[in-house]
Amino acid sequence: MSLKKFAELQPDKAAYIDPDDGRTMTFGEMNARSIRLSRLLRGHMGLGDRVALLMDNGPTYPVCSWATRRSGLRAVPVNWHLGADEAAYIAENSDAKALIASPRLREIAEAIAARVPALRLLLSDGDSFGDFQSLEAALADHPAEPLAEEPEGSMMFYSSGTTGQPKGILRALSGGLFGEPIAFEHMMARLFGFDAETRYFAPAPLYHAAPLGWCAGCQFWGGTAVIPTRFDAEATLRYIEKYRITHAQFVPTHFVRMLQLPKSVREKYDTSSLKMAIHAAAPCPIDVKEQMLEWWGPVIYEYYGQSEGAGFTWVTPQEWLRHKGTVGRSMGGAIHILDENGRDLPPGEAGLIAFEGTTRFEYHKADGKTAEFFDERGLSRPGDIGWVDEEGYLFLTDRASHMIISGGVNIYPQEVEAVLQRHPAVRDVAVIGVPDAEFGEQVKAVVEAVDAGGAGPDLGAELMAFCREHLAGFKCPRSVDFVAELPRLPTGKLLKRELRKTYWPKAG
Repeated sequence: MSLKKFAELQPDKAAYIDPDDGRTMTFGEMNARSIRLSRLLRGHMGLGDRVALLMDNGPTYPVCSWATRRSGLRAVPVNWHLGADEAAYIAENSDAKALIASPRLREIAEAIAARVPALRLLLSDGDSFGDFQSLEAALADHPAEPLAEEPEGSMMFYSSGTTGQPKGILRALSGGLFGEPIAFEHMMARLFGFDAETRYFAPAPLYHAAPLGWCAGCQFWGGTAVIPTRFDAEATLRYIEKYRITHAQFVPTHFVRMLQLPKSVREKYDTSSLKMAIHAAAPCPIDVKEQMLEWWGPVIYEYYGQSEGAGFTWVTPQEWLRHKGTVGRSMGGAIHILDENGRDLPPGEAGLIAFEGTTRFEYHKADGKTAEFFDERGLSRPGDIGWVDEEGYLFLTDRASHMIISGGVNIYPQEVEAVLQRHPAVRDVAVIGVPDAEFGEQVKAVVEAVDAGGAGPDLGAELMAFCREHLAGFKCPRSVDFVAELPRLPTGKLLKRELRKTYWPKAG
């Protein structure tokens, strides 16, 4: 079907709704604006060139995505939570030739423009500022008549950089024409049931791969994407009821925040329209998922994947209840669990997760990193540790880079975090290894307490004792520090390298 087809079939239907301020863009408007922008962009650059997007959530974001997609260009979403130097690195490393920015992000946008002279086109999603021309004014000179040829473009996402410098994920252009579904959009219809009746909700920044990709997929099949500016626990429930949301995508932190609402607030809203509440991006504690299933019913689905496209697993609520803690079975290539020498391990043993069948890509200007991602058999290795059971269900243990080695023993922080998250005084927690003169590393818990006033030595001792009730002694924290807020991305991922810098001065 595609955006342009639904622009003909249902031009006045909302393709995008911002529930926070009521802004709406119809399929007809989105199609026309994306055509105009594709013409503007191709007037300044050629096939395969990059367009950096430094933007808040809003209807212009998918317009930019569709415009690059229908003109053979690559959109490069830039995380606006980054500092100016980090954001400029992405624009420069990607070889971007255009930058489209929100006026609210003027300071970062102008820093990028000053640092990256290769940028030929600077556009503002709003009023003009500095050297950034108003997008509205720029589009006025271009007709809503499609280019003579509309080659399929692509996204160029950058890895989150949780363990180092972000890496650009560069894929070859398909060579096809705009309007045909990509593989993921086929799966959205087949596996997730997306169609023209879908109303999709995602309270996460569109610069991340999943929210933007699912938003586009929803619109590809004629559905409406309802995307707030930011996450708010009670507002999420209100929007699900108001817009009769059928599909929603969350991270576990969103679940935790909604579960922390008073019972009277949680019961105030009707969420019965939900067919699928899908979560991913970070480990979900078993008790949190159990509470969500009890509250919303059997609509909590989960997947595991990466921006690199290395493997994809999927689990229904019914399967999960039979295999609690699993992230599902592979929907593509076979899963391998490897030891430190790259040999396959049997079911039940933890090792490095690897997948068959990953479409080849390259990390832009980082051949060494690309070589590390694929082994000599062509298996992709996303860097996670886990194991599979006899039925092929995958269980995540932790990131390989997060593993703590204390006295020669491997300790997986995720297991400790799952225990501590069950304590009622803990709002959020990260477990890391810190220097230890005798054992090399020791386990430390860094905790965001529900009651900041009660965070101190007594609570720390209580939490360590709580761990010893549920875990082997060698896995338990030897110390607990309290912070006002953990460095967590909107996707739910913890920036553990930022925490480690406090304890390992040369970490990063």
